This record gives sequence, C-alpha cells and structure tokens, in this order.
Amino acid sequence: MSGASDIRETVRERYAETATRKTSCCGSTPAFTVGCCEATTKTADQAVRQMGYSDAELAGVPDDANMGLGCGNPTAIAALKPGETVLDLGSGGGFDCFVAARQVGPEGRAIGVDMTPEMVALARRNAAKAGVANVEFRLGEIEHLPLADGSVDVILSNCVINLSPDKAQVFREAFRVLRPGGRLSVSDVVATGPIPDHIAADPAMVCGCIGNAAAVEDLRGWMADAGFADVRMTVKEDSRALIADWAPGSGVEEFTASAILEAVKP
Repeated sequence: MSGASDIRETVRERYAETATRKTSCCGSTPAFTVGCCEATTKTADQAVRQMGYSDAELAGVPDDANMGLGCGNPTAIAALKPGETVLDLGSGGGFDCFVAARQVGPEGRAIGVDMTPEMVALARRNAAKAGVANVEFRLGEIEHLPLADGSVDVILSNCVINLSPDKAQVFREAFRVLRPGGRLSVSDVVATGPIPDHIAADPAMVCGCIGNAAAVEDLRGWMADAGFADVRMTVKEDSRALIADWAPGSGVEEFTASAILEAVKP
C-alpha cells in the first residue's frame, strides 16, 4: 500500500464494515465467522479459546463484543489488580475491555480507544446492554490518544498495533499516558522473516494483521526509544496454526507469528 493515510483509511473502512455487518475484517463473510483476515470454520468462541481465553472470561463478555478478532489474550499476561485503570488500544467491540473490567472490579476502570466510529458505537451499545458501568469507549487514533499524561496503570492491545503506519508513535503515546510504574501488555502479530512484497501491498493482508507487521527487533527498538524499560518479547510459535487459518494456503504463517510484548514505564 502507499502512504500512512491510505493505510489508516483502508483499515478504518474495513473495520467499520466489520462493526456494522459483523463480517470478518477483510472479507464479506458470514456473521462472526472469524480469522483476522479470511473466514474460517471456527466460531468466535472457538477462536478466542484458541487465543487463550477461559470460559470464565467469556462468561462476562456481551455476545456482540466477541468477534473472534485478535491473536492472543493480553489480559492473561497483564496481572490486572482491583482498582487499576486499564487502557485498550484498538478496542473494537469492547471484548478485552469487558474482560479487564471484571478483573479490576467496580473500583477500577477499563477504557477503550478505537479510531472507527462504528466500533465505538457498537462497544457503547454492548456496555449499555450488559449494564457494565466501569467501562468507557473513546474515539481516537492510537497514535494520538485522547487521554491525559500519566492517567492509566496498564495498557493492553490485541492484534492492533501491527495495523498502525507509525508504530514508534504508538509506543511514545503509550509511554505518555502510563503512570510511572505502569506496564504495557500486548499481543500482536510480528514478522519473523521478510514479508513478501505482494503480501505487504495487499490491502486485505494489511487489514488482516499480516501485511504491515513489524520485525521483533524493530518493535524492541521503538519501545526502548519511547522510554520503556524491562522490554520483553516472546514469539509464540504455536500461534502459527491460528495465523495460517486467516489466509489458508498463502503461507503467511511461515513469516509471521503472534508475540507477547511487555514493558514497564520507569
């Protein structure tokens, strides 16, 4: 794809369609068939269980919040505590915010930021239907967060940072809004080898969390440059089966995988 604005607008359009028609993010597939890019035979519940969510976590999530989008379970690595304020970058229908909201309890808060108005509207409807009071959803870009400096304890993100055309800026913003001692717990798709040009240029593959994935060392460098300490990157080799299901027969699992990204703001 060409420029940053083109990437952002294409992603926005595709995820708006996902929110309004409940299709996969890059195809006109039946409602809630999943895979970040292409339809699969899995249901949304089956997909998120493959990502590591438990039955207990799913029990507290409104049905329309679970679209099966993601590549891991960032709440599982965040060790959330009661009373904490949690921010989810690219919150979609609110799935991880609802999981986090239960873990931080009524004295805590979960805030979701998403650049797609249709997703924000969907997440707010989900919260209203479920009667969840300690969640909030804001419209904004993850490169320019609508939050004050030092206002959150934990930042989550699930298969979203790879979509950004300016990942270094995402980490600078994350660092800005975290309180000292705050932590970053992210699941994302990373490039474990060169991404073929035809994949990187394909809008469906970009929207599908593959074409714009960054190399592990680039991500590590951007996080360190933003000011983060104790940066840890763990590539999950067993995630390649999940990724292969997003674009069957394309071989994307040979050069991409899900990874856990963790860091702390000193």
